[in-house]
Amino acid sequence: MNIGDSLFDLETPALWVDLDTMENNIRLMAKTMRDAGVNWRPHTKGIKIPAIAHMLLDAGAMGVTCAKITEAEFMAAAGVKDILIGNQVVGRSKIARLIALQSKSDVMCAVDDLGNAAEISAAAVEAGVKVRVLIEVNIGMDRAGIAPFEPAIDLAKKLLELPGLRFMGFMGWEGHIVGIADPLEKDQAGREAMRKLVGTVEMARKAGVPVEIVSCGGTGSYKISAYTLGVTEIDAGGACFGDRTYKAWGADTTPSLFVLTTVTSSNTAGRAIVDGGRKTFDARINPIPVGLDGVVYDHASSEHGTLVITNPDVHLKVGDKINMLVGYGDWTVYLHDRLIGIRGGKVEQIWEIPHRVS
Repeated sequence: MNIGDSLFDLETPALWVDLDTMENNIRLMAKTMRDAGVNWRPHTKGIKIPAIAHMLLDAGAMGVTCAKITEAEFMAAAGVKDILIGNQVVGRSKIARLIALQSKSDVMCAVDDLGNAAEISAAAVEAGVKVRVLIEVNIGMDRAGIAPFEPAIDLAKKLLELPGLRFMGFMGWEGHIVGIADPLEKDQAGREAMRKLVGTVEMARKAGVPVEIVSCGGTGSYKISAYTLGVTEIDAGGACFGDRTYKAWGADTTPSLFVLTTVTSSNTAGRAIVDGGRKTFDARINPIPVGLDGVVYDHASSEHGTLVITNPDVHLKVGDKINMLVGYGDWTVYLHDRLIGIRGGKVEQIWEIPHRVS
């Protein structure tokens, strides 16, 4: 594979992104955040690639969000200077890595436990640095996060006493609302989540707790959270790829992430096999064959994807190339070694994808 090669000459399965579409998506998301009056700190857990993170920054993002310490290390090594690990960093070795990152980038993390926060503080004091932290508040997803209002404020007061930390504010993730199909129900659930987050912030300030950052919002919910008074930054990042899932969740962006596959077997009427299975796609959300009405990606095994054909006018033969719209990029990109940037049907970029490690 070389720059300038045709898309349909690539060996398959090949993960690729339409550069024109992705760049338009990035501009649209940046404008949306500017118009809403909030900072944009896009989550890169599904994007992975530092070069694309720099495209987000060039478009107006003020930093990036990562899901884990390793992703922050990749981003910091590539020169990203403002990073939020929107997750807890737990354990002596990972805390040591968090402290080491402070020499390269201003890396902030989430906390929801005083013992964990105290351990980070002690390591920071020993190293002669301070680590910025946000308290993660459980605003309805019931995953990580401390309860809103009094419990969160009590923790904030205790964090202010830890010498190795800089308490910056609160974060929440309203992920429980993204799949709600009814717009009114989704709006109500989103507003209730924001009430818990912003209400905690207001109560904290009245109690004398300084709050600079109020962070929330994903691609499936930014239309609510970005326009909530009191929110300062939005973490939506997956909309840049705009896959099948994010489109279904209401993102205004256009799908740009695909996998090129090849038909490898076609011996049975109404069925064809492609070389993209569970090691290519996360089959919990199946991809969609592009430009083939009456063809459905039905199920997968390790290296095989089964297409069911109900359209009598579609005749797939061995060797045919089929593009698949990715079902969910967050569960797909990390399965691949590289992402190929395509413009005008030709290879323009080849990006190595940092592998998934602890």
